[in-house]
Amino acid sequence: MATSSSAKTLIRDVRPWGGEPSDVTLDGGLIAAVVPRDPERQAAQESGSRTDPGTTVVEGRGRLLLPAFSDVHVHLDSTRLGLPFREHTGGPGVWNMMLNDRNNWRQAEAPIAERAATALGMMIARGTTRVRTFAQVDADCRLERFEAVAAARDRFRDAADVQIIAFPQAGLLREDGSAALLEQALREGADVMGGIDPCTLDRDPVRHLDIVFGLAEKYQVPVDIHLHEPGELGAFSAELIAERTRALGMEGQVTISHGYGLWGMGEAKTRHLVELFAGADFSTATVAPGTAPALPLQQLVEAGVRVGLGEDGQRDYWSPYGNADMLDRTWQLAFTHGFRADGLIEHCLAVATVGGASIMGALPRLAAVADRPGLDAGDPASLVVLDGETPAAAVMDRLPDRTVIHRGRVVADGLRLLSGR
Repeated sequence: MATSSSAKTLIRDVRPWGGEPSDVTLDGGLIAAVVPRDPERQAAQESGSRTDPGTTVVEGRGRLLLPAFSDVHVHLDSTRLGLPFREHTGGPGVWNMMLNDRNNWRQAEAPIAERAATALGMMIARGTTRVRTFAQVDADCRLERFEAVAAARDRFRDAADVQIIAFPQAGLLREDGSAALLEQALREGADVMGGIDPCTLDRDPVRHLDIVFGLAEKYQVPVDIHLHEPGELGAFSAELIAERTRALGMEGQVTISHGYGLWGMGEAKTRHLVELFAGADFSTATVAPGTAPALPLQQLVEAGVRVGLGEDGQRDYWSPYGNADMLDRTWQLAFTHGFRADGLIEHCLAVATVGGASIMGALPRLAAVADRPGLDAGDPASLVVLDGETPAAAVMDRLPDRTVIHRGRVVADGLRLLSGR
């Protein structure tokens, strides 16, 4: 079923965002046309009289058509997907969890390059073709984990767009040589500069942010900062990050990931932080945690803030959760927010698809909770065809009948890869 990106593909009888049955033509890696399905044209197509012999036909069979999923917060460098299940051994706190990972990752049953490729292939097969992944760089692993993730990215370069974040999981100041190693990763092709907990981990937010933004400015890359810090301390770090962002003219290029502790401090503080995010044009990536206050999703989108979704770890040394399926994580986003209305569940799908794509620069940001973009002529032909009565039902049922298209090519069907191996 796979085709070259220059060939045409006709997706026959699909329902964009659950709407009316349509035929969708792809050409040159873009959506060329979306036209209503009509019985006369259907009969002609099925007889072959109106189908260009050079066109690949994908049978939609009345399934849903959505933009492909975007996982914008995943750690492909620590995954254990495909390996035997192991007991979780991590202790409390970021530093203890990092040490648990450090003490175990080399003893896995398969090398990290193989594990990263296995997980990325599983993600693609389930409908994720846009990925922003962290790659830990520190005094222990040096660039080994970055190189493993880069190899997985290269292996699947025709089936997914992958951005790699050079990530100081152990901090930038606690171990000698950390900043130099992060710079080396940027020289060798990392796409994003990472940061983490400027106050609680490195305990010197000014110096930490000097390094993060200094390297980002030097190599002209965006920034993505893990922020686990609680309450007012987390808000203080967010304000420092906003100051740096505005001073360097980096609005629209900074993501605050997690931000667990920012959203449980009352209505006035939430409103202030939403305005802070909007004013600095931060984006934010959530993993839909079950043990923290929910993001104010509706307020954020109404303020123009880009929100993306990710799986975080995938059955790794940090957590036993994660299965490479962003449709499952979409269900988790809806569930942890207590959403029952179809429109809000569909908004979670929009966050999991278009929201993440907007962070990666592939699609415009969502304009409202009811916005359902990404399937018009001229949009990228990175799509997923899903079984489901409605988009909300697809989130509830999470069925395996899926066809995955990247840059106009079918790359997976029925949870099985067709190319990029």
